Amino acid sequence: MPWLEMWLPPAAGEGAVAAGLFLDAGDAAAHGALLAAMPGCSVSFGTRSRRRRGAPPGFLSLTMSVKGGRGFVPGSVGLLAGAEEKGGTEEAEALVAGKKAVEEVAVAEGNALLLQEKDARAGAGALNMTKHLWAGAVAAMVSRTVVAPLERLKLEYIVRGEQRNLFELMHAIATTQGLKGFWKGNFVNILRTAPFKAVNFYAYDTYRKQLLKWSGNEETTNFERFIAGAFAGVTATLMCIPMDTIRTRMVAPGGEALGGVIGVARHMIQTEGFFSLYKGLVPSLISMAPSGAVFYGVYDILKMAYLHSPEGKKRVSMMKQQKQEANALDQLELGTVRTLLYGAIAGCCAEAATYPFEVVRRQLQMQVKATRMNAFATCLKIVDQGGVPALYAGLIPSLLQVLPSASISYFVYELMKIVLKVE
Repeated sequence: MPWLEMWLPPAAGEGAVAAGLFLDAGDAAAHGALLAAMPGCSVSFGTRSRRRRGAPPGFLSLTMSVKGGRGFVPGSVGLLAGAEEKGGTEEAEALVAGKKAVEEVAVAEGNALLLQEKDARAGAGALNMTKHLWAGAVAAMVSRTVVAPLERLKLEYIVRGEQRNLFELMHAIATTQGLKGFWKGNFVNILRTAPFKAVNFYAYDTYRKQLLKWSGNEETTNFERFIAGAFAGVTATLMCIPMDTIRTRMVAPGGEALGGVIGVARHMIQTEGFFSLYKGLVPSLISMAPSGAVFYGVYDILKMAYLHSPEGKKRVSMMKQQKQEANALDQLELGTVRTLLYGAIAGCCAEAATYPFEVVRRQLQMQVKATRMNAFATCLKIVDQGGVPALYAGLIPSLLQVLPSASISYFVYELMKIVLKVE
């Protein structure tokens, strides 16, 4: 029976375990079994060709440490040879070669697992992004359909320069076009706002999380919220302004004769060039940056103020206790009423702050090539013809539209994130 002795010296440090074995050099199978049982550890073993009879051939030393409950982590490893053992044998070389082979297999398996985890994270990220975009798109479709009549009234004031009061205009539309006249252009509006809101909501959350990551804070600051909202508005505008231009041209006088979305797009490209679809881009970007900043910033400020209040903390605690047992409405952090209210406040603040840019943008989109002016000249023309109040033409119906639109938009968005389990 091979001579075997265990050596247990004092621990090398906190959470460290050091141990050693005196092994018979002739027991090669034992050496291989030891290495196979500990593939994550590096060991060394030394013998000499000549040794005193009855003395152990060599001493196998091993140090491992325990960190964070993750098991043993290989530490320092070395050879403590006997006083008379200072050489190496072929068995020791074979042992080291076997150790290297086992380590190479372990590294290969580790790399394969890392690749699998990376692919899984990429797939989960793509799925989460799709869900996020769908949540924003559904929110836009529902909110825009509900407020389409108010949107139609606003465009009548801005695009057609309507002078009648609100009730007279509503009566005129109802008698000439019927109830469906209030939803004129709503399909095109959905085609515009669905991707716009989807990109807007997703971009805001993405920018906000990235800014939070860069800053290293536990919570996003108000400044970071405004910056994220501004960049989200700019991103969505760049991607979606062509559909907005087409819709404005359809509602403008003579737009009905051009034949729908495709007809209007073809006519504009053929007569004015492709970039005519980006009319009003500069005032749009100028308006959407502060609009997005105010819209998302105000909502998040109100939301976090509530969640940090005693009532909000109590509600969050109750939601964590209920977990998945509560329905989607009960899982809303702010609750139904506060979500609708805070969304409406944020929408009205954003609309009032940037409405003049909206008026200038609409006027630019209606211009033809022969009478085209830049944004500043268009603004001066509007003020010259109707004074400063002309920059706020249609503000009342616009605010009436924004109130339900923003509140419903945020409500449906937050609800869809819960239903789709957006992270």
